Amino acid sequence: MSIVVTGATGHLGRLVVESLLAQGVPAADITAAGRRTDTIADLADRGVRVSPIDYADPASLRAAFAGAGKVLLVSGSEMGQRVAQHRNVIAAARTADVGFLAYTSILRADTSTLRLAEEHAATEVAIRASGLPYAFLRNSWYLENYTEQLATTMDNGALLGAGGAGRVSAATRADYAAAAAVVLAGEGHDGAVYELGGDGAFTLAELADEIARQSGKDIVYRDLPVDDYAQALIGFGVPGPFAELLADSDRGVANGDLFADTRDLSRLIGRPTTSLAEAISAGLTRIQSLTP
Repeated sequence: MSIVVTGATGHLGRLVVESLLAQGVPAADITAAGRRTDTIADLADRGVRVSPIDYADPASLRAAFAGAGKVLLVSGSEMGQRVAQHRNVIAAARTADVGFLAYTSILRADTSTLRLAEEHAATEVAIRASGLPYAFLRNSWYLENYTEQLATTMDNGALLGAGGAGRVSAATRADYAAAAAVVLAGEGHDGAVYELGGDGAFTLAELADEIARQSGKDIVYRDLPVDDYAQALIGFGVPGPFAELLADSDRGVANGDLFADTRDLSRLIGRPTTSLAEAISAGLTRIQSLTP
């Protein structure tokens, strides 16, 4: 059955395609769709069909979905436009008579207080209303949200945030991608809502402690009021609206919006999720490899 992965030119979508191949799905049965198809030319060389799409271009979506049995809608990155764009994807999937639509949502999208959850919740409503068989892959935070900032954190000797003592169930993009591939390649997931997160939740103070332990540097966690954290991010050059969104996400951490204890993720992928210690170790190794 043909599987279309949207957003395949992004980090998560690309990993889903790689995971499908690793799980034995024939390359000829996979379509990697995205805007920057030049970045996935190597997948075409391996036999994967590559299709250019834009969520704002319904015609491109209809062309990519023709003959598809299953589609993964990787949520768009353009805040404020995602609901309209996602509706285009849903409409194209209906036109193509797709048999199954999976969507990468956010943890407890229907009850979360996160501003980030609003467009996800609206998309879930639209998918349910479409009549398409579906599954919601409600992802918590990426460990990469932290490990990609390791160099800055170590240079500053501090991790700033507004998460208080809240715990976040982060996992790697590869973990979430593996779960998506399992759902796409398997059967029996119609109507499923998976609350996905790492097996071991941690506070931001514990994150700082782990970075300090492995790097040998003095790292402290400085918890700030949400507005102060947003202003600090702006001071570091983060655009205002995005800084406010990140600060609100830390408010959500404090509220428990990114904590999951379901173990849905490790059950789907059949192994423990990547631990914080493993992710920090890999991140430090990557930094060392880039150091002259």
